[in-house]
Amino acid sequence: MSDFRRNCIEQKLLVGTFAAIPHPVAIEVTAAAGVDFLCIDWEHSQISRERIEDLIRAADVHRVPAMVRVPGHAAEDIAAVLDAGAAGVLVPRVSTAEQARAAVKATRYPPLGARGVGPGRAAAYGYRIPDYLAKANAELVLAIQVETAEGLTNIAEIAAVDGVDLIFIGPGDLSVSIDAMGPTGKDRLDTAIKSITRAALSAGRAVGIFRPSADDVGAWSEDGISFFMLASDTMFLGASLAAGVNAARAGLHGGEKT
Repeated sequence: MSDFRRNCIEQKLLVGTFAAIPHPVAIEVTAAAGVDFLCIDWEHSQISRERIEDLIRAADVHRVPAMVRVPGHAAEDIAAVLDAGAAGVLVPRVSTAEQARAAVKATRYPPLGARGVGPGRAAAYGYRIPDYLAKANAELVLAIQVETAEGLTNIAEIAAVDGVDLIFIGPGDLSVSIDAMGPTGKDRLDTAIKSITRAALSAGRAVGIFRPSADDVGAWSEDGISFFMLASDTMFLGASLAAGVNAARAGLHGGEKT
């Protein structure tokens, strides 16, 4: 079993970020910053399928696990990123146990699943297929994203599906789906997140969540969440630059003579 999957399953604290900038330089800078993992966001960014392999390769330079959030449930998309060498896959909008089982089927090789064998980068372009087949099921992380009212209702059945390593909570879409947006919906959203967390932990699954900042990571960790997707490279770039510009302007104004 890979260290990444073991650490996920054993619910060790892991902090990573979404990678949305479609260039290997951004991946290398992010990987060198000390993250435990990164997740290339194929769902909500302008990253093409052809580019994903280069981004995974860039993460490998720094020995940082790179998983990929695929656009949907298509088995072909899951196979494509795993063949490219991804350390795992994050499948969005999983709302039923049937959809969770389909994700397992697409991620795992027989007898655990039905993933097809291909000569991709993960298998050294066909030269090491037997070696890759022997370890893939044990090393690849399967995370499924629960972010709908239907998923909240079905969380016990979803979490019980064998082959799922981690239940990942998407608070943004979840808040929209359960009508809990904004400050007035915070209590309702927090209650939903805690309900998903309890059900997942009871089924022996690790729990992850997206957080736009690190402000409440400690609080959610106390509730049993161990896998944190902290903002994204684009969000960190914008926030850091804004902070620098504001500091420079404050210094200039403070140093002006009257």
